[in-house]
Amino acid sequence: MLDSSTLIESFADFAKTKNVDRPTMIRILEDVFRTMIRKKFEFDDNFEVIINAEKGDLEIWRYREIVDDNSEDIWDYDKISLEEARKIEPDFEIGEQVAESVGLEDFGRRAVMTARQTLMQRIKDLEKDILYQKYKDLVGDVVTAEVYQVLGREVILQDHEGNELSLPKSEQIAKDRFRKGDTVRAIISKVDTNNGTPKIIVSRISPEFLERLFEQEVPEIYDGLISIKNIVREPGERAKVAVESYDDRIDPVGACVGMKGSRIHSIVRELRNENIDVINYTENKDLYIARSLSPAKIVRTEINEEESRVSVFLKPDQVSLAIGKGGYNIRLAGQLVGYEIDVFRDIEEGEEEDILLTEFKDEIDEWIIEELNKVGLDTAKSVIDLSMEELIRRTDLEEETIAEIVKVIHNEFE
Repeated sequence: MLDSSTLIESFADFAKTKNVDRPTMIRILEDVFRTMIRKKFEFDDNFEVIINAEKGDLEIWRYREIVDDNSEDIWDYDKISLEEARKIEPDFEIGEQVAESVGLEDFGRRAVMTARQTLMQRIKDLEKDILYQKYKDLVGDVVTAEVYQVLGREVILQDHEGNELSLPKSEQIAKDRFRKGDTVRAIISKVDTNNGTPKIIVSRISPEFLERLFEQEVPEIYDGLISIKNIVREPGERAKVAVESYDDRIDPVGACVGMKGSRIHSIVRELRNENIDVINYTENKDLYIARSLSPAKIVRTEINEEESRVSVFLKPDQVSLAIGKGGYNIRLAGQLVGYEIDVFRDIEEGEEEDILLTEFKDEIDEWIIEELNKVGLDTAKSVIDLSMEELIRRTDLEEETIAEIVKVIHNEFE
């Protein structure tokens, strides 16, 4: 039969590995044993349970008051007849208290096995609660974990303690590719519970993740000398980070980028080559908007506060830069400054609008632009002024390719 020392020691050993404090450990053990007492004796308030978790010792004492054999109290749970008491100790008298030691074996094998199962269940519940509380306090922190399993809708990670974390598909960067054993960094975004089981959700796409990475790489941010005013992201594609320095001697953008890009490079690599623009924050809205559209150069801005819109005027060769590949640059700039941005070409009177072909490098492959340059076609107008036949004759490009180039250029002018 399972003895008390084995039962208590196995529980105590587990409790220590989970950093369960001693009072909680004793309370759980006592609860389980008192439940066992109530099942056998119905009441437990005349019992004392003494546990020494270190030695695995358990003492259970039952206390009853001695009453006359003919007393009507004889059937009370905390009373014992004089006749019964004298079987235990011959010189007992009425009014005295009998203390009896009750061993685990007195409860029967089934009751002890039930107690063991209950302890194991309480351990599991405790483990879940400890895990929930631990990670609930860590929401917003970056965690480094190992890929345990790659599933269709999520990647299961394991932290250094073997706890499971979930990185859902929706929280992964599009370019993320994971294999079992890979090390992954992510931010703890929330902790849910499903039937009492905690589910720890981590994310790699939240702006907070990028913010934490900057804190880790840039000591001035961690120390509070530089503040991140705002972050907007298109995960894996582009991000814009507005920073401000509280010390005039510190250049916030330079500090974030680091010598030859040393600080920002590791962040970019972590985020699958996400293009990160670091911008010096300013209260001057016109200047802030101009900086947000970096690397494009702005001629002027016209802000409409009522509609939260801003008209931005640029030289024709800067328009595609302002819009950026896939429109990410202009969209993120608008999110950063809190305005809907409309882009206009700024053409002076008598000036004929034209755009260098190099401005189309996001939409037209560079080797095609080079082929066109070789035959003297270096601006948009120089291409669309020629007929399809002439373009095919001059270049070695396919008719389909030329038709696509002409379409892209016409869309830009429209």
